[in-house]
Amino acid sequence: QVQLVESGGGLVQAGGSLRLSCAASGRTFSYTMGWFRQTPGKEREFVAFITWSGSSTTYAGSVKGRFTISRDNTKNTVYLQMNSLKPEDTAVYYCAVHSKAWATSSNRNDYDYWGQGTQVTVSS
Repeated sequence: QVQLVESGGGLVQAGGSLRLSCAASGRTFSYTMGWFRQTPGKEREFVAFITWSGSSTTYAGSVKGRFTISRDNTKNTVYLQMNSLKPEDTAVYYCAVHSKAWATSSNRNDYDYWGQGTQVTVSS
């Protein structure tokens, strides 16, 4: 069993920054973790993932160069540093754990544990 708790969302002006955190408990050793986001009426979309060691990261094209994913395994926490935020980044952001050890994917269907989400709102 895995529990994920996101924090750090809020309201920020365009061009600003936020850092999201995802505190995990349970099965995280050797598992890739990802961030996804969702807006009303749309499917949940991939943002970024990071492997267990942190040696490999992948980003969606829309956030590449602006967002940075990282993890601190001593704290069982994954972070998403978001810079140069745009109104189109407004969404509920979710962290998730991949369903298979040592595997990586940007497909939300490959992740089996999810947090409750944290709202990020970027005003223009």
